[in-house]
Amino acid sequence: MTTTDLRTDVCALDALVPERGAAALVDGVQVALFRLDDGSVLAVQNRDPFAGANVVARGIVGTVGDAPTVTSPMHKQVWDLRTGECLDTGGKTPKDASADLATWAVEVRAGRVLVSAR
Repeated sequence: MTTTDLRTDVCALDALVPERGAAALVDGVQVALFRLDDGSVLAVQNRDPFAGANVVARGIVGTVGDAPTVTSPMHKQVWDLRTGECLDTGGKTPKDASADLATWAVEVRAGRVLVSAR
């Protein structure tokens, strides 16, 4: 990975399997990347605020209405991948201060996935 213009070059777009997550380290933080069927790439924190484990990249990709989502592989909470908002807490309380996931801006340039610094 290299950093340019406050963006970290994480991987080739082709390295991301559509509708599956992949974890990357950006500025010392684990980020979960998701390449959607439309070719867009979204990034949220990999740490599950309910389980306290870095597992969000292993979640199940889906939709709620028109929102692309990821469902936790641990306790089945659901988050909007565009905003990080927790859409379903599954009746549980997060271990972290917030149930929502942090998000990162992503740009695909010349076949490379670039993630903005926070």
